[in-house]
Amino acid sequence: MAIRAIVTHPDPRLRRRAAEVESFDADLARLVGDLLDTMRAAPGVGITGPHIGEMKRVVVLELDPADGVRVHVNPVVLSTSEETSRHVEGSVSMPGIVEEVERPARMRVAWYDLEGRRHEAEAAGFPATCLQHEIDQLDGIFWLDRLSRLKRERAMKRWDKMRRRATGGG
Repeated sequence: MAIRAIVTHPDPRLRRRAAEVESFDADLARLVGDLLDTMRAAPGVGITGPHIGEMKRVVVLELDPADGVRVHVNPVVLSTSEETSRHVEGSVSMPGIVEEVERPARMRVAWYDLEGRRHEAEAAGFPATCLQHEIDQLDGIFWLDRLSRLKRERAMKRWDKMRRRATGGG
C-alpha cells in the first residue's frame, strides 16, 4: 500500500460526485489500503476516494484504533434524525482548519464491504457525524458548505493565509 498525495481545497474534484464502485476486486482493495495509509499519515479519522483524486464512492474510517478500520463502499444515507448535534470538523484536504458543524445526531446507512456484501446500520454521535461528512464529500459537498456564510468566509481566509505562508507568499 502507499501514501498518496491528498487533493487540497479548492481543487474542483472535491466538488464532483464520485462514481459508484462496480468491481469488488484487487484494485478496490489496493485503493482502500492506499486510503488507509494516506489517512493515517495525514493524520485524519476519515478519508474518501476523491481526497486522493480517485473519483470512486469509497470511505475509510478509523475513529478509534481499538474499534478498527471501517470501509464503506457506495454508502447511502437511508434516514436521519430531526435531532441535531454539533461536532468540530475539518478535512485532510484543508489541514489545520476546523469549525463546529451541525448535523443530524443519528442516521441509518447502507453500504457494501470489500467483498460486495450489503450492510445496514444505525450510527449516532461522532460516528454519524463522520459518516455524513464523508458521504457529503462523495456527493461533491465540501464540509465548508455546511457552515454559515460568516464561518465559511472566516475559514477560507485562514486557509488562504496558511497556503500563502506555506508557499512563501506572505
